[in-house]
Amino acid sequence: MSTQKTVVVAMSGGVDSSVAAALLKEQGYNCIGITMKLWDYELVGGNINHESGCCSLDSINDARMVCARLDMPHYVLNFSRDFHEGVVSNFINEYVAGRTPNPCVQCNIKIKWKSLFQKAEELGADYIATGHYARIRFNGQSGRYELYKGLYDRKDQSYVLWGTRQENLAKTLYPVGEFTKAEVRKLAEKFGLRTASKKESQEICFVPDNDYNRFLKKVVPGLEEKVRDGDLVTTDGKKVGRHKGYPFFTIGQRRGIGTGFGKPMYVVETDAKTNTVVIGEAEALHNRAFIIHSLNLIKYASLPQDGLPATVKIRYNDPGRPATVYPVDDSRARIVFDEAQKAIAPGQSAVFYEEDCVVGGGIIDHIIKE
Repeated sequence: MSTQKTVVVAMSGGVDSSVAAALLKEQGYNCIGITMKLWDYELVGGNINHESGCCSLDSINDARMVCARLDMPHYVLNFSRDFHEGVVSNFINEYVAGRTPNPCVQCNIKIKWKSLFQKAEELGADYIATGHYARIRFNGQSGRYELYKGLYDRKDQSYVLWGTRQENLAKTLYPVGEFTKAEVRKLAEKFGLRTASKKESQEICFVPDNDYNRFLKKVVPGLEEKVRDGDLVTTDGKKVGRHKGYPFFTIGQRRGIGTGFGKPMYVVETDAKTNTVVIGEAEALHNRAFIIHSLNLIKYASLPQDGLPATVKIRYNDPGRPATVYPVDDSRARIVFDEAQKAIAPGQSAVFYEEDCVVGGGIIDHIIKE
C-alpha cells in the first residue's frame, strides 16, 4: 500500500499557487490541482482586464499548463453558487447595512476551507494547499495547530486567515510561507513555470475595476434611487448638506463629502436606518474600544476573563497596535486599545497576535463610545 500523501492544491493561475504545487511535487506529495470557478464578469461587470484576471479563461489555462508541466492532474470545479451565497451576497449585504466587509476573509472561511476542503475529503486527499504567505505549526504542549505570519512581512497574509479552524489547519499546507516574493519568482523560473513573471492582482476578484460604487449600483437594482439625498450631519447633530447614499461612504473617507467646512472633515459614521452620513474632524475618528463577533480562537481554546494583551490589526495593511482582548461570550470579544486608533470600521476584521502568532480574530461589530 502506498504511503504517499495526497494534496489538493488550489491553483489560481498565479505564481504563488504554481510554486506551492511545484514545491510539494518536489517533496514527494501526490498533487491534484484544482481551479475554482467562482464568478463571471458578465454578472458583475468591470472587466477592465478583458478576462485576464482571477477566474478568467487565461488564469484557468495558466493553471492547467502549470499542472501539465508538473505532471499532475488538473480540474476546474464550479463553486459559483457557494461563492455568490457566501461571499458576494455577504459583501453586498454588509455594504447595504453601512459596514465595510473584507470578502477575502469570507472566501477563505466559506470557500477554500469549506467547499474546497469538503471536495478534497471526497477525493480522499490528506491535505489542501494554497499559495498564501503564512505558516502552520503544531504545538505539542497545547495540542493545537498554530497560525503564524509569513516570514516575508511585506506579503504576510495571516490577517485574512484568522477564520481557519483547528480541523482545517490540521490538514492545510502553506508551501511558500517561508519565502519572499522575489524568491518565489526565482523558484518559478527554476521549475520552468509560465507564471514566473505574471503580474498579481491587487483588487477584489469580483470587482476587478476596484469601483465598489459601480458594482453595488449594478447588483442592487434601484439602490442609487433609494439612498440618494440623505442627510449629511456633523458629530453634534447639525445638518450641513445632503449626500449621494450611505453605502457609498466608508469610515475615514475625506473626499466626496463636500467643501466649505473651513477645516478638513471625514466620514465618522454611516447610519443605514436613517440614511445619514456623520462627518467630523480627525479626532472624531479615534476610538479605543469595540466589540467583535464571529470570534475564532486559534492559539488558545479560550480567552482569560481578565483579558489577553495582544497586538491587534484592524485592517490588512495595519502594522498592529497594543490592546487587550476580553471575552464576552463564545462568539464575541471586547477589544480595548492602549491608545485610541483611527477609523475603526464595522465590518472589517480585527486580528490579534502574540508576536508572529495569530491568537484569533473576528469581525468588528460596533464601536464602544467612551
